[in-house]
Amino acid sequence: MSTPLITEQGLAKLQAELDFLWRTERPEVTKKVTWAASLGDRSENADYQYNKKRLREIDRRVRYLRKRMDALKVVPYSKEQEGTVYFGCWVTIENEDGEQKKLRIVGYDEIFGEKQYISVDSPMARALLRKHVGDEVVVRTEAGEFYWEILAIEYEQ
Repeated sequence: MSTPLITEQGLAKLQAELDFLWRTERPEVTKKVTWAASLGDRSENADYQYNKKRLREIDRRVRYLRKRMDALKVVPYSKEQEGTVYFGCWVTIENEDGEQKKLRIVGYDEIFGEKQYISVDSPMARALLRKHVGDEVVVRTEAGEFYWEILAIEYEQ
């Protein structure tokens, strides 16, 4: 299981998704199901079947979000974090070949759809935590060892 940490922005994004699903999308789909059901034979009614399936998907996601959000712990920004890699920071790194990456260390629930976000549970994040600008980091994975240097650390406030 992933570490139940999340940034304030990540929690706000999950809350917005939950609000949209519950207050906007679910009522619309419910109306469509009711309308399609009123047409009669449901076994051959594609509108009914599709929207009923979508309603189940929405309900499943709403249940998951409510349960998950109760378990998450928001990690707020603190001025004491400046200059050190901690949860929620943006870190710019460079490897031996001169390839640079800018990554943000966040909770598991925040990484989906965000190419620059990495989970705090990932080998890269574990190697970077508590390091400073100029430190060299060894990231150990199943594919081998990779060496990176920390160029910059930034926090969103």
